[in-house]
Amino acid sequence: MRLVFATGNRHKLQEAREIFSAVEILSIADFVDSFDPEEHGKTFLENAVIKAEAALAHSGGLPVLSDDSGLIIPALGGAPGVHSARWGGVNGDHVRNRAKLRDDIEDITDRRGYFLCTAIVLFPDGRLIGANGRVDGHLILEERGQHGFGYDPMFIPDGETRTFAEMSPDEKNALSHRGRAFRSLEKMLRWHISND
Repeated sequence: MRLVFATGNRHKLQEAREIFSAVEILSIADFVDSFDPEEHGKTFLENAVIKAEAALAHSGGLPVLSDDSGLIIPALGGAPGVHSARWGGVNGDHVRNRAKLRDDIEDITDRRGYFLCTAIVLFPDGRLIGANGRVDGHLILEERGQHGFGYDPMFIPDGETRTFAEMSPDEKNALSHRGRAFRSLEKMLRWHISND
């Protein structure tokens, strides 16, 4: 089966290709020159659907994979949440996002948080399947590690002493919110295909 991933984020695309073992993941960039729909949803699901619907119009009749995810810190009232990618003021500027987060958590003692991912597949006939993935942990002020992206250098998952950025891609994918959501979604997709 082939899916078109509704993302311009090359890191997410690479993660999806590493996690989905039985599915060929194509990039929306293979179908359209520019892809940046306005994510105005109030939930991760709403934003995932917005991206999927926008990509479906260009997917050549193929089903679309889409996700939305973010970092949730209860001590910050759930922020940055759905605004995680643009928390620093510019969409996708990981350095600015981490700098703002560092400022936000510097004076709080409870730095626990979690990543949440909602992943969906939208079919051309309008059917939708979806799954969630979550990983709990805590934030640190210093950045550690050279791998990953986003807030990975500041996030240590529960049961670990390393940040996501200090882990290999395989190690991170085994623990991450996106890895968990994508693996659940792939199982649902296989069931969906076999019972179609």
